[in-house]
Amino acid sequence: MFEVFGGILGGALGGIFRLAPEVLKFFDKKNERQHELLMFTRQCELETLRGQQKLAEIGAQREAAVDVGVMDAFNNAIVSQAEMAKAAGGWAASLSASVRPVVTYWILLIWSLAHFWYAWTGYRTGLDPTEVFKLFMSPDFSALLAGTINYWFLDRTLKQRGL
Repeated sequence: MFEVFGGILGGALGGIFRLAPEVLKFFDKKNERQHELLMFTRQCELETLRGQQKLAEIGAQREAAVDVGVMDAFNNAIVSQAEMAKAAGGWAASLSASVRPVVTYWILLIWSLAHFWYAWTGYRTGLDPTEVFKLFMSPDFSALLAGTINYWFLDRTLKQRGL
């Protein structure tokens, strides 16, 4: 009986030991598939980031090209205006050269007079001098003044640099 039982036990143990590598292979392949899926997901994320970076790079190049085009147009407008004024000669050149300064002075004068009027009216009604100054130096007036000064001085700086 021991021989029958030993044969069955031996066959069962042999079958188990024979199936054990197959079971281990199954779990190993399952882990391998999970790893491959994870790696594929990460690779897709990387490619997405690369694509976004490339689009950002293209956008930056386009913006730089637009900026260069704007500066070229600005420079060409200044050069063509200067050439037109030189070609006109005499009083026409003087009149053409005086248009921008005269318009600038006129705008600043009108804006300043309006602000002085509002400030004087505020002061007469009893406002604090600090409040009157805040009324006088409004953000709009400061922007107009700064823009005008930048225009005239920046224009000269750009001409000196050949831009």
